[in-house]
Amino acid sequence: MENVKTIKLKNFEIGGDKLTILAGPCAIESMEILDETAKGLKEITNRLGINFVFKSSFDKANRSSINSFRGPGMEKGLEMLSEIKSKYDLPVVTDIHTPDQAEPVAQVADIIQIPAFLCRQTDLLVAAAKTGKIVNIKKGQFLAPEQMGTLIKKVEDSGNDKILVTDRGVTFGYNNLVVDFRAVPIMQSFGYPVVFDATHSVQLPGAGGTCSGGDRKFVPVLAKAAMAAGANVLFFEIHPEPDSAKCDGPNMIPLNKAEELFKICKDIFELVRA
Repeated sequence: MENVKTIKLKNFEIGGDKLTILAGPCAIESMEILDETAKGLKEITNRLGINFVFKSSFDKANRSSINSFRGPGMEKGLEMLSEIKSKYDLPVVTDIHTPDQAEPVAQVADIIQIPAFLCRQTDLLVAAAKTGKIVNIKKGQFLAPEQMGTLIKKVEDSGNDKILVTDRGVTFGYNNLVVDFRAVPIMQSFGYPVVFDATHSVQLPGAGGTCSGGDRKFVPVLAKAAMAAGANVLFFEIHPEPDSAKCDGPNMIPLNKAEELFKICKDIFELVRA
């Protein structure tokens, strides 16, 4: 396991000797779902002694169909995330899709996330970097882990060294992703914490024709394997009732299953570092 720098966020460090989890619903559906998920996850992570960042997206711009649910939009979505952040004293992470979104999103988000499909977009990376916030670059399904070095350099050369890099599988034929866990140490060799996205890695892109499919039963398998491989951070999309979710339901894990999985992942994380 390569040495990586630690990145300060609120009262904890990402990349240190304590597991960090980024988790929440795929897209913002309602204040009620955000509130229930944030409250539940904060209680779970507090009990387990895990660093927690709340995640949800105000716009899912990479949907399979123009008719797919995308979220409430930036203005309303940021208001909702700001309310959750204040109510539960939680850092938050959310995506941006265009450079002009970076500055307003930085007023609320502690981590700005670059979607996998957009990870090579220079203007997007530069805009995110210039906010001074932590930038989480999700590795595109079309990239080898070695190629993340050039994307990291775009952010560094824009004056920001608060960087996370996320693996979420690689395209394997049609409508499928596979995970190569060699990516964890390869990406750690760039010196930054590596996040493993356990829910998008079980996605079956476009398998439903007008929507993506997925199989959440493999989420625990991949999450535990990522911990064994030495990943620094885990990313999960979590929903109180995934089967009724408006976005990525087949991949998300139910809120009532989160504590059991988090506990096992924490144990493996600590064993690897013992």
